[in-house]
Amino acid sequence: MPLLLTLPLVPPDAQIVSDSLAIHNDGEHIVFFNSGGPIFTFHVDDRVGIRLAAVTVIREKLAGVCAVARALGLHRATLFRNAERFKQGGVQGLVAKPRGPQRAHKLTPPVLRRAQKMLNDGKSIRATATSVGVTARGLRHAIGRGLLTAPSSKTAVAATPVTASQGTAAAPSAPSARAAEDQHCESGVAVKRVMDRGLAKVGLLVEAEPEFTHAEAVPGAGVLLALPALLEQGLLDVGSTVYGSLRNGFFGLRATLLTFAFMALLRIKNPEQLTGHAPGELGHLLGLDRMPEVKTLRRKLAEMGERALAHEFSGQLATRWAKSEPDELAVLYVDGHVRPYNGRTHTLPKLHVQQRGRPMPATKDFHVGDRRAEPLLFVTAPATEGLLSMLDSILLPQVRELVGPERRITIAFDREGWSPKLFAKWKNQKFDVLTYRKGEQSTWQKRFFHAVEGDVDGNAVTYSLAERRVTLSNGLRVREIRRRSENGHQTSIITTNDTLSLFAVAHRMFSRWKQENFFRYMRHEFALDHLCTYHVEAADPERMVTEPGRKALQKKLAIARRVRNTLIGRRLDLEPGQKARIGKKRLDEDEIDALIETREAEIKKLAAAVAELPKDVPLSEVLDTDKIVQLERERKILVDTIKLTAYRAESSLARLTKPFLARHEQEARKFLKSIFQATADVIPDQENHQLTVRFHGLASPRATRALAELCGIVSASGSCYPGTDLRLRFEAPMLQK
Repeated sequence: MPLLLTLPLVPPDAQIVSDSLAIHNDGEHIVFFNSGGPIFTFHVDDRVGIRLAAVTVIREKLAGVCAVARALGLHRATLFRNAERFKQGGVQGLVAKPRGPQRAHKLTPPVLRRAQKMLNDGKSIRATATSVGVTARGLRHAIGRGLLTAPSSKTAVAATPVTASQGTAAAPSAPSARAAEDQHCESGVAVKRVMDRGLAKVGLLVEAEPEFTHAEAVPGAGVLLALPALLEQGLLDVGSTVYGSLRNGFFGLRATLLTFAFMALLRIKNPEQLTGHAPGELGHLLGLDRMPEVKTLRRKLAEMGERALAHEFSGQLATRWAKSEPDELAVLYVDGHVRPYNGRTHTLPKLHVQQRGRPMPATKDFHVGDRRAEPLLFVTAPATEGLLSMLDSILLPQVRELVGPERRITIAFDREGWSPKLFAKWKNQKFDVLTYRKGEQSTWQKRFFHAVEGDVDGNAVTYSLAERRVTLSNGLRVREIRRRSENGHQTSIITTNDTLSLFAVAHRMFSRWKQENFFRYMRHEFALDHLCTYHVEAADPERMVTEPGRKALQKKLAIARRVRNTLIGRRLDLEPGQKARIGKKRLDEDEIDALIETREAEIKKLAAAVAELPKDVPLSEVLDTDKIVQLERERKILVDTIKLTAYRAESSLARLTKPFLARHEQEARKFLKSIFQATADVIPDQENHQLTVRFHGLASPRATRALAELCGIVSASGSCYPGTDLRLRFEAPMLQK
């Protein structure tokens, strides 16, 4: 039945499209009717609304494409095209894209910011236009559109007096003034760059560019002293090569990587601790109005984790480090570090945690350090794999890729990696080993030892050493070097390296403790054990584990044997005619013999039950598949790599302090930590392309003089702040002589 007859509410002059649809056009509005009444109403000029209505009625099968096209005066191909756009992009897909250039090609956001800054400084429109590379007419047009604000001559800011150190820099801002300004920002605490954030919100800004203002007494600005070292280590170069860029937004890849690196150096252990610092003050470190919020930083980290490029990022950094200092690769130290998991949500393999003195759910990383025990690369064990298996299957192949196919390398590790069979295999692969000898050995006579002197970092060191050629259980001939302590204790060292001197073997082996100190320092200062995420991912369900029933039976068997042995001892001590107290009873000889026989029968039964069970079974037979998980590794590897890069940057600065710190080994890192957390002025000079960081001084004149020396060395490198042409310059306060 026609729609007009079934529903009198349809206007008489409406066009009947089908039995279920009518369209009425009164010259001002277009109304779509179905049997229930009007369903869409649009102005005749609302092209998006009309497209949406047409696509909807066709998708709901109220009318055919051709009938709707005739009623609206459109070609059916137009409706087919609109339907496809709606399918791909929803309502947004029906919005017509503007013709011509999609965005400004001259008055880009950076150009607008430069122009506005010059106008605020009192420059004329013509001078500003010439400086930024546009016409004066174009600049006036931008002012008329509201993109720029031209201050009147009465309110123009007068030029700041020029000083020798700051050129034409603007007037400095005091901490109290900055704090008040940050709290009164309408868009949020310290959110001042509203234009850039608006562009970022609509996806037109790849990343906010650094813009520095003259700020006095910025807390933590001393960490900028480590920026040239971070750049030298390749943090941003490798990061941009691997990740390219992040999704368009105010905070991009550069800001994200620098934020995590500065957090590590400032001892901010996790993103949540950023809430305890003024975001606007930390923003000066990035050249932005504020530091990213916790949720923003977590979102950026998750985005990088989704790309699954952390292994490549870590690998390219390791390659860069290896190529920059090839002489430090002659001896490599390898050791494992256990990271405990304190959560209770997931079931993880248990490892022995040395700090706790007991097994705990944990993951284990194996680190490779160079001759100075500086971190080079690390891998995470799939489950409970030990040093020996990780060396043979993963670590040594990766080291070979770093050093090349022909170079011979010495690998130093502890007794956990003892295996004469693999020593012979690795020797054929051009890997020499340096480790402690495992097992009890006979004592060498004192007459074989003699004093061997050497130089270690400018200090004379003497060892009491002896050397022999020994044959291991598989016939491999190696060097055994022993050190005799003053109390007579002998420490045995085994190596397949025939070129190292007697003193070098002992010194390199005992220097392995540098890596232990590295782990301790990273735990306490860089929060190496902190889990950046508690998310998990699926683990290998076919991984072999000990059969749980066998393990329980073995425990019962050990208890039964211990009880049996105790009874036998009591029986042997029992004199004829006497009784012994066993538990709550007093038993004679025959009763004890009967009890021993019972225990023997129980032991045989348990031993038979143990023998029937397999030693190992797939993990899928022990746990449900959905519970076989491991901690997510992508974000962990990414954050750990940034922390290792920050540590190497700190180490490079520590080596620079050697000439002016008497107790360099003990004081350097503590001294640098005080520098990173120090207060400094940040002074940009755009005309001279310079960014000056002026320190306020440290706790003692001695430390301040050392700071002045370090500032001179780092300033001479000529590094520029990333994303700008501002050369970094560091100044320490002058002291009276």
